[in-house]
Amino acid sequence: MSKIKSIIYTIIGAALTGFAVSVFLTPNKIVSGGVSGLSTILYQTLNIAPGLTFAVINIIFLIIGVKILGKEFTIKTLFGAGLLSLFVQLFSYLPAITDNIFLASFFGGTLYGLGSGIVFIAGASTGGLDIISRIIQHYLQHFPIGKLLLFVNGLVIVISLIAFRDTELALFGIFTLFFSSFCVDWLIKKLNISKLAFVITDKGEEMSKKLIENSSRGITILKAIGAYSSQKRSLLFCALKEKEMPAFQKNVLSIDEDAFIVCFESQQIIGNGFYIYR
Repeated sequence: MSKIKSIIYTIIGAALTGFAVSVFLTPNKIVSGGVSGLSTILYQTLNIAPGLTFAVINIIFLIIGVKILGKEFTIKTLFGAGLLSLFVQLFSYLPAITDNIFLASFFGGTLYGLGSGIVFIAGASTGGLDIISRIIQHYLQHFPIGKLLLFVNGLVIVISLIAFRDTELALFGIFTLFFSSFCVDWLIKKLNISKLAFVITDKGEEMSKKLIENSSRGITILKAIGAYSSQKRSLLFCALKEKEMPAFQKNVLSIDEDAFIVCFESQQIIGNGFYIYR
């Protein structure tokens, strides 16, 4: 991902997350975990500004994570955490959109999860307990980031139960946490999904040349023999992003309208122009 695109993604993600915290979660005392949850607890109990809480806790966790996660991630996280602190403080001057705790949990969790996911896609984080999740994932790479956030942030909900002594609020916090974690994993999984296309044709060489000319994707040609007809044909194999499929099919059929196309969904493709979002 280019630096400019990464910066834009981080800004958008931090804005969505900050908006969710300030107008949905904090006003309704909903603690869904993370620094946002801690800031809600401190704001409601000690009246400490949420933006200040974000800034202080992020500095502490960045010092912990810098050696493990590297300088580039730390710089991106400083940027993301700084933006989030700014957006949380700016949006805190807006009135709460709803005082219905269910609606606040639903929309707050959705926006928080999508915002966090967009920041993760940019290769950064909004800081705080997200950094701890990234450190755990550094050693346990097979764990989805959303599940790690679910585990780490669950501890904050326990603290909120002790602070507010309100079981119903804690339950809504769990609901918000599950939903935001689902949104993070859903977004990252959606971006990793690609298509595998198999094309059986009599015009393998001609078709592969045109496909390469009109796409940045490579083509692999295999020799195939029809089991029923014993006719020798070409089998073309290509990995594509989902949005590239319509143009690919159009190019194939423009050369051979009798071509046989089979498409499969792939959960993840590594290398050759395919980026893994985590």
